[in-house]
Amino acid sequence: MKWDVGENELPMWVADMDFETAPAVLEALRRKVDRGIFGYTIMPDEYRQAVGGWWTRRHQFPIEQDWILFATGVVPAISSIVRKMTDVGENVLIQPPVYNIFYNSIRNNGRNLLKNNLIYREGQYSIDFDDLERKLADPQTTLMILCNPHNPIGKVWDRDTLARIGELCAKYRVLVLSDEIHCDLTDPGVTYTPFASVSNLCAENSITCIAPSKAFNLAGLQAASVVVPNLYIRHKVNRGLKTDEVGEPNAFAIEATIAAFTQGDAWLDELRGYIKDNKNIAADYIRRHIPQIQIVQSEATYLLWMDCYRITCDAGRLCEVIRNETGLHLSSGSDYGQNGQSFLRMNLGTQQSRVLEGLERLNQGVQRYEDKKGG
Repeated sequence: MKWDVGENELPMWVADMDFETAPAVLEALRRKVDRGIFGYTIMPDEYRQAVGGWWTRRHQFPIEQDWILFATGVVPAISSIVRKMTDVGENVLIQPPVYNIFYNSIRNNGRNLLKNNLIYREGQYSIDFDDLERKLADPQTTLMILCNPHNPIGKVWDRDTLARIGELCAKYRVLVLSDEIHCDLTDPGVTYTPFASVSNLCAENSITCIAPSKAFNLAGLQAASVVVPNLYIRHKVNRGLKTDEVGEPNAFAIEATIAAFTQGDAWLDELRGYIKDNKNIAADYIRRHIPQIQIVQSEATYLLWMDCYRITCDAGRLCEVIRNETGLHLSSGSDYGQNGQSFLRMNLGTQQSRVLEGLERLNQGVQRYEDKKGG
């Protein structure tokens, strides 16, 4: 999908990487193909052991195997949970600028979208806790979708922040749905804290969606896990996934996930270092050649969030001009909320030669936009 673009276009938008997945995953899939049988598939104990072992080993969060449910993706899981755990007309809270599909999962299911806009000051984001508490206190608010690490800004929420969110949500009986799909793509040396690991209060009032898809470039295999410590909530979520028919794995999802989470450590650590180098290359280039763009310093993901307010407050138009004039396909910040209207998102999960080419095109596109604006 990413590369379904015109001739001479360079796609740096959707959150897929241009790298082959880990060798262990490829080998597991080859063995599956060689067996030649692709029938109905179940989730074996080895799957739960692989997922639980990964989070214990990598994130110091021992996940009990009973907590783990299978889903065909984080987005299908989120939509199913919205349908099952809330009623039509209730409020679901998000924190823009945030992953655009959250909006669809809420509105398409007849729920009210409630925004707790993040505070942006001096190139950094933080949570407006006064506004958050007011909106959680509304009896119509029953679910909060948390993004940790946050897409598109690359923020890894610290333990104190997560604990405060957990306390407020428990106080007002608002369930937390935490999308942690980017958690394995932190910068080297940066620690991510799973929301459910913060306290028993957070664990008992939360649902966490995780997957190998971003870290190992496996989105097309449609494999994710939904982690629910609370037995009552887990039963309801499981019923929702089964009713929506998004709880049955395809023939390749299980093998790929097990291989990634049992043999993918070294490959992933090398990838994280490479992505960090890409971020440094982009930051240096933009500082020297496009100083009117301010980069929001991220701690995770391969996504570059760029503040273009010195150029325009219409990121959609800027994005369009850059693509039309240079072939560089970026994401407009307006896709992620009204408070993203002066931002662009650039995917750096690619070879460094393409990063450099993309930066050159970005520079050209900005110059042409400013020429058109001046004319």
